[in-house]
Amino acid sequence: MKTIRFGVIGAGLMAREFASAAARWCHLLEMPARPEIVAVCARNPASSDWFRENFPSIGQVTTDYRVLLANKEVDAVYVAVPHHLHEEIYCAAIRAGKHLMGEKPFGIDLAANKAILGCMAENPGVFVRCSSQFPFFPAMQRLGAMIDDRAFGRILEVNTGFLHSSDLDPGKPINWKRQIAFNGAYGVMGDLGMHACHVPIRAGWRPRNVRAILSNIVHERPDGHGGMAPCETWDNATLLCETEDPSNGERFPWTLKTQRIAPGQKDTWYAEVYGTAASARWSSAGPNVIKVLKYDGGDQAFRAVQMGYNPAFKTITGGIFEFGFTDAILQMWAAFVYELATGKAPSAFAGCATPDDTAQSHKLFTAALESACNASTVALG
Repeated sequence: MKTIRFGVIGAGLMAREFASAAARWCHLLEMPARPEIVAVCARNPASSDWFRENFPSIGQVTTDYRVLLANKEVDAVYVAVPHHLHEEIYCAAIRAGKHLMGEKPFGIDLAANKAILGCMAENPGVFVRCSSQFPFFPAMQRLGAMIDDRAFGRILEVNTGFLHSSDLDPGKPINWKRQIAFNGAYGVMGDLGMHACHVPIRAGWRPRNVRAILSNIVHERPDGHGGMAPCETWDNATLLCETEDPSNGERFPWTLKTQRIAPGQKDTWYAEVYGTAASARWSSAGPNVIKVLKYDGGDQAFRAVQMGYNPAFKTITGGIFEFGFTDAILQMWAAFVYELATGKAPSAFAGCATPDDTAQSHKLFTAALESACNASTVALG
């Protein structure tokens, strides 16, 4: 099996999730390649300790990402840093010839996203994808297969979202996600939006216009030094989009919600697709069940389908068992490595979010900012 040597830039939570997935690679079956972590970069040296303690393959630890990118032993990098650093570090990685998995939103704003994609165009030999775990739950694979099979008939309505309550406590100290200089003007849309956009964009559904309501709910938070700091970014966002299905030219409403302050929600993704022939809905609050309605002229009833452990990429786990978040992380990374090694994804919904997908989300979020500012419906062109 081919080994792809990875460097990690940014040693936070999601970097540790990737490392854990790499350590469990034997859980996957029939993979053409495997990742091996050989280098770590973190501005705080202490953040690298966990990696060194658990991965003897690591031969380089640095606080300077340029040093890591100059390492000829590194084939690919995972970059998980605040949004204001995306353009600088992603472009540097691409120019260094390192295959890249980047975090969303893939640039702090539309201009940064365009710069990253422009850099890719100048370096076509580099494989680049964006992190998003949403489609890799078996229930979402089932929903994606229904989209591919056009099982829904004419689409009537789509609802997707990512809701959590991590900022519900007003006494929670401020972090970089509440500051425009680091997170960007998108606020919660930049932080969570790609997760909610991934499946509709991958389905080919294109928003033609958007009406957005954005809310800054907690205006200041403890600064960690005995004072208070202003919260500059949006906590919650609701976007209503008139969206077109390119298969038939018909339009339908797509409502997208991203919320950091959602009472009663722990960390919930959801997707609902309603059509004339079938409908389906799923929530990560009940991750192993998808509810499906097929309309045949008789009684209408949603059937709860227990998906079990039936992911896109085969594993040693039997289908009778259940699937969770860390499994979705492993599947996402399997998709990245599989496509890097073979040149194609097994199916549209078994592939990672592409840079073009992120460009679509940036256009939507930029229009949403204008919509909220002017209380108007904004065309996306």
